[in-house]
Amino acid sequence: MDILHITIADKTNSKEIENKVSEACEYMDKIYAAGYYPKVEVVRNWSEHNPVIDGEFAKPSAYHWYLKREFKKLLEMGAELRILPSRKVVPLNDPDLLDSLDEDEWDFTQKKLFLFKAERIDLSLDRLAHYTGTKPEDFQRFILFTNYDMHVDVFKEKFPDCVQPNRKVQMPAYHHKLPHNLGFSLINIGVGPSNAKTITDHIGVLRPDAMIMVGHCGGLRNHQEIGDFVLANGYMRADHILDEILPKSVPIVPNHLLNIYLEDALKSYEMNYRIGTVYTTDNRNWEFAKKRTIYEIHTSRSAAVDMESATVATNGFRYRIPNATLLCVSDKPLHGKPKLSDSAQSFYQNSKEKHLEIVIEAINTIKKTYPSGLPNASIRATNEPLMGGTAD
Repeated sequence: MDILHITIADKTNSKEIENKVSEACEYMDKIYAAGYYPKVEVVRNWSEHNPVIDGEFAKPSAYHWYLKREFKKLLEMGAELRILPSRKVVPLNDPDLLDSLDEDEWDFTQKKLFLFKAERIDLSLDRLAHYTGTKPEDFQRFILFTNYDMHVDVFKEKFPDCVQPNRKVQMPAYHHKLPHNLGFSLINIGVGPSNAKTITDHIGVLRPDAMIMVGHCGGLRNHQEIGDFVLANGYMRADHILDEILPKSVPIVPNHLLNIYLEDALKSYEMNYRIGTVYTTDNRNWEFAKKRTIYEIHTSRSAAVDMESATVATNGFRYRIPNATLLCVSDKPLHGKPKLSDSAQSFYQNSKEKHLEIVIEAINTIKKTYPSGLPNASIRATNEPLMGGTAD
């Protein structure tokens, strides 16, 4: 197969650029279908030190929306694209596949076109289909994670035509699909940091515009009521699941712009909320280690406790994906208000619709304000262009 060269002239109009971008993506699909990883080389004449960056891809059809957006940016900036077949695709059942998946081998000092290697993309997209019961192509730019079935019920009521799992799976996904993947995907990840890490590991290769944890929590402050919201501005990482991968000394904070729009939506709905630290634990029965846990809660001045938010946020940081957390208080374990069945059911009925509506309203505002995606310079190093970045 030949090398496809794509450049644009000074007066090329937007429609012509889009046609060239579509041609590039179709050629990548053709290469992959022929059994090879498509390789993309980007010539950036404006870069003094790194004029050429490249990367291999797998199953590009799953994230065409992202490739098209970023290729268009690059071409408009004056870059040249070269697309060619690279290595033969490594089968997923080949033991040699694992040699290319070790994140400890990532070299962040080397400028790269894409964060993930082709083998990792292939495996993660296969795992996404396995865990969620839906195709990778169905995933939208805005990913919502929940830990309760009730949010799934509201999502299906609000979007009755959404794509649903094709079988019973561990972490079912539901997709409200819109043109250019501008819709919403909701994944019920269940309870616990293990599932949160597993799914975000694989979601990362799709390069979503945002990941938002939409779950329930225990309220930890005196002046909180059942049904109040907590908007995270930081995390206490007591989930332990990523400690060996990312030191706990690295500060993890949600995306500032996401928080601004979520807070605006909370105000528009006139909801009671608190902004504060979320304490994420891997111990569902943390009350059984009350003294030690409460010391950490008080030291961190946490406003809420859950089992997923810090994990999602930490992987969002690692994979350079804007993320945020909006939780709803379902119980107050330190104030004699545990999550008991009758009161819990009443709470769920009153909170479930507003919770999703607040997040969706915030995202709709973001889509209008940032049609090319939220700025991500704050969550990537200066030597990581990640497709359309302008760093040298």
